[in-house]
Amino acid sequence: MTYDFSKMPNSLEEFWMPFTPQRLFKKHPRMVVGAEGMYYIDANGRKIMDGSAGLWCSNLGHSSPYVKEAMMEQMETLDYALAFQMGHPAGFQAATALVNAFPDAYSHVFFTNSGSEAVDTALKMILAHNKKIGKGDKKLFIGRQKSYHGVGFGGISVGGVPYVRNTFTQLLPYVDHMPHTLDLERNAFSKGLPEHGKELADKLVELVELHGPDNVAAVIVEPVVGAPGVIPPPVGYLKRLREICTEHNIFLIFDEVVTGFGRLGEMTAATYFDVEPDIITMAKGLTNGAVPMGATLVRREIYDQFMDGPENQIEFMHGYTYSGHPLACAAVLGTLEGFKQENTLENARKMSKVFEDKLHTLKDCPFVVDIRNCGLLGAVQLEMGDEADPYFVGRSASYEMFNRGVFIRYNGVNLITSPPLCLSEDDIDTLVGAMHDVLHDIKAGKVKH
Repeated sequence: MTYDFSKMPNSLEEFWMPFTPQRLFKKHPRMVVGAEGMYYIDANGRKIMDGSAGLWCSNLGHSSPYVKEAMMEQMETLDYALAFQMGHPAGFQAATALVNAFPDAYSHVFFTNSGSEAVDTALKMILAHNKKIGKGDKKLFIGRQKSYHGVGFGGISVGGVPYVRNTFTQLLPYVDHMPHTLDLERNAFSKGLPEHGKELADKLVELVELHGPDNVAAVIVEPVVGAPGVIPPPVGYLKRLREICTEHNIFLIFDEVVTGFGRLGEMTAATYFDVEPDIITMAKGLTNGAVPMGATLVRREIYDQFMDGPENQIEFMHGYTYSGHPLACAAVLGTLEGFKQENTLENARKMSKVFEDKLHTLKDCPFVVDIRNCGLLGAVQLEMGDEADPYFVGRSASYEMFNRGVFIRYNGVNLITSPPLCLSEDDIDTLVGAMHDVLHDIKAGKVKH
């Protein structure tokens, strides 16, 4: 049979799309059929700059030859093998390469299929660990307001995004939340890390005192909050969280589904901020977006604690059918090779300052109330619209930019950009220029979506 994926489908009706207003999209679809480097390609051959690296994930740019080569080589020899009491070479090769690419503190990796699953895996690891050492009551998790940790039951519960949590109500018991660090009054238009707010980390002390340190299992934070609007941590904030967790024997989890794999110019935010958590969760850039995958990276002492029973017993009753999928593991290896051959981290570091300076030129544009950035992550926060359509400006800007050949996401009042790490200064000019022009045109009444 011959497949043709380059043409528009006959029907858009049957696909229930994630995080999408179904009726609006299907009335005005934004469709692409191809991608290469910094660009998507639509059915008419028009190029559309990808200012979001897909969904924070195509860090090498689209259709990376390194990723494709690795995946095709694996597909030629093995399409699938389970990882339950069986194995295949790519799984172990990918695990070794991943551990070697991250700081020495982390020794083992558990593969999942998404960031949501990576987070749930981390939470379950900690509960199982504490029960194993006779501290089963140490089971309360502390997340943070305005944090996003995926859509699993655990991730929604420790997350702090109202529009996600309110849809499903409280899912897990034994959860509390620290305050967020977004402070427009003191920190608006900060370049990089805001100066004010380190003291908010001490709110964790209050929560630990409230619940008792013997009951608190872990704290989970995004080093830089992603989806709710790119909120960098105040200077010294993460170090203070680490100090408090260490003092009270509480695990610290960095959810690096967004920041992992080069987004900050380092493989991990642990290196960027010089703060080492106990567990790192990741996904997104792990396979350059070519195939679903997530990973939970742990310190050796956590892994070793599970290894003290009989060698013929399963130490951790957890896993997924596609954990360590051969094609996904091949994509990890290809992604790491691409980073090496293309000096991706070096380019990300080089472009971060250019990105920061040019993004902040939008300060005087209509509707703009704040601009935030860290590494190659940026958000332009806009004014709220009226009660009937509060996100009119963000939606109109995102849709009109797509029409003009540049894609970035909007999330409520935020225009969020996380371009591929292979970008150039000219690409940044194009990206920022499109935002500038569209915001002015919306103000002039020339654009409405």
